[in-house]
Amino acid sequence: MLAGKRAARVGEELLREVADLLTKKVRDPRVKLATLTGIQLSNDLRHAKIFYSFMGEQEDIERVQAGLDSAKGFIKRELGFRVELKYMPDIVFTFDPTLEKARDMETLFERLRSNDVKDNS
Repeated sequence: MLAGKRAARVGEELLREVADLLTKKVRDPRVKLATLTGIQLSNDLRHAKIFYSFMGEQEDIERVQAGLDSAKGFIKRELGFRVELKYMPDIVFTFDPTLEKARDMETLFERLRSNDVKDNS
């Protein structure tokens, strides 16, 4: 079996568990509105980059990042109880601007459509 496939399977399991922990066990209000969007797990399963999205201003995103970084130790310990791995991966939370960019593009398209309607009238 290819190592990449195992990393993908384990990564999806870790992402599900982290999402569950954030919604049910982590009591920090800074992380409640964060949405996990993906995970990048190294082939040796030692490093996990978890991507999250949050709609808000830059200072709100920084607050969410601080909350996630603060909860990292708790999350890693809880994952140790929930997922059987020889080594628990080092977790890094990274902001994913994809949803924000999509929202900006949709706003731009809407503006273009409304300008097109005005020009045709």
